[in-house]
Amino acid sequence: MVGTTDADAPAGVTFTRAGVLAGARRGVPIALASFSYGLVYGALARQAGLSGAEATLSSLLVFSGSAQFVALDQWAASPPVATLFLTRLVVSVRHLLMGAALAPTLAPLPRRRVYASAFFLTDENWALTMREVRAGSRNGALLLGSGLTLMAGWVGSTAIGHLAGGAIGDPARWGLDVAFIIVFTALLIGLWEGRPSLLPWAVAAAVAVAAERWLPGVWYIPLGGPAGGLAGAAHDGR
Repeated sequence: MVGTTDADAPAGVTFTRAGVLAGARRGVPIALASFSYGLVYGALARQAGLSGAEATLSSLLVFSGSAQFVALDQWAASPPVATLFLTRLVVSVRHLLMGAALAPTLAPLPRRRVYASAFFLTDENWALTMREVRAGSRNGALLLGSGLTLMAGWVGSTAIGHLAGGAIGDPARWGLDVAFIIVFTALLIGLWEGRPSLLPWAVAAAVAVAAERWLPGVWYIPLGGPAGGLAGAAHDGR
């Protein structure tokens, strides 16, 4: 599927083996950082009654930490499958915005490569790929390569966390509960562009905080991103 060149893509857009390997290498630090909250998920999954196979398989097939943690919170109440599905859908709506931001890089490529890469889309490797694109890269394979590394770390840490769940106990005791925040703060720093970023980021944060405060469930996740995007678009269109 991955060649040294991409004859089907227009000039300037590539999807190469070298790009996959480069993405995989760039994803290693993030995979190591996210390993800690993969341990948390595995431990909490064990406490919720999931077997090691069920917890690991969920990380392999779903591959969405935020959606998995939200579903885990609901698991003890045994909600209907439709409720679980709709909740995960709401949490994952932000992927539409992330995909749209990557469209200029991915859309010109053959569909099979776009779909394969899109499965591995996460907040972390989206931010990593966007940083590379803004730096001038036109190799769409970066997303796939970094996604493969992140998946290996996420699935592996889930399995280890489940096995060591008894020893880990309360994740907060080890400071693992703040790992998610630390990783995303580091990613945001890499995307900061100075004053142009100030308005959309402030609007996104304000809407997300307000939604978390006054709306039930996880609506702050899909509402904050679009609000910031609309604010940025309105400002640029003036």
